[in-house]
Amino acid sequence: MARWKALPEELDPQIGEFIRQLRRLVEQGGLSVATLADRTGYSRTSWERYLNGRLLAPKGAVVALAEVTGSSPVHLTTMWELAERAWSRAESRHDRTMEQIRITRARAALGDFGGGTGTTTADAPPANPPSAEPLPGRRRVLLFLAGAVAVLVVLGTVFLLTGRGDGEGAGEAAEPSSPAATSAADLPPGVKCVGVGCTGKDAETMGCSGDLVTTARTATVGAATLEVRYSRTCGAAWGRITGAAPGDRVRVTAGGETRRGDAVAGETYTYTPMVAVGRAGEAEACVTLTSGRTGCTK
Repeated sequence: MARWKALPEELDPQIGEFIRQLRRLVEQGGLSVATLADRTGYSRTSWERYLNGRLLAPKGAVVALAEVTGSSPVHLTTMWELAERAWSRAESRHDRTMEQIRITRARAALGDFGGGTGTTTADAPPANPPSAEPLPGRRRVLLFLAGAVAVLVVLGTVFLLTGRGDGEGAGEAAEPSSPAATSAADLPPGVKCVGVGCTGKDAETMGCSGDLVTTARTATVGAATLEVRYSRTCGAAWGRITGAAPGDRVRVTAGGETRRGDAVAGETYTYTPMVAVGRAGEAEACVTLTSGRTGCTK
């Protein structure tokens, strides 16, 4: 097997230890990434991301790896839970950093505009050199310009920081939105939808999975692992089951929308189309197994 790539330097130590444990299990089992993908139901691309620290493996993949390698799923899932918390903390720090960058840029842009206007008026020579006070007519003009600049600054700040222009607020207020994705124009390359625009669509096709997704909730029902998958960037969630049998059904519900996915022969996992959410906690996933057993995420 090819040597592993070095893990990213910025990776949390807790996550790094978890990934190194996954690598050890794969090496001890003599598994290639292709064989691992075939036996667990998770794609080769996904496992390459999991094992190289680009994406945290979902709990279902961890349980599947334990089954394939004959390892204890209890110990491995405990390590996963610690890594999941560390990953969530890192995501929160990243979101706060990006938000601060956007605010700083907005303030800088507004400062340049306001500063230029202020410099022009402050540096202009007095219209009446013998007098320390401007002429009454000029004073009124300066006051008017100062008021106009103040209004533009306020309007510009609202527009830049909320991503809404005049006339759009009423329409968007009723739509669920993600804190990190309020406008399609701000989406990363490859992401094709946001919020209600993602409802009913496939997460992988629309670019909402991969590095952009986290597991918001999870539950075990029979032999199946049930998850709510959440993309903050897309402002959407979907349900997924692993360890599924043909005929098992999973559904996700949020904001009055319900979407379903069915496992078919040859698949050990399946997922639903997406529903729009403002935050991960708004979505709930439920499964109905062919055995008649049912369950939902907490």
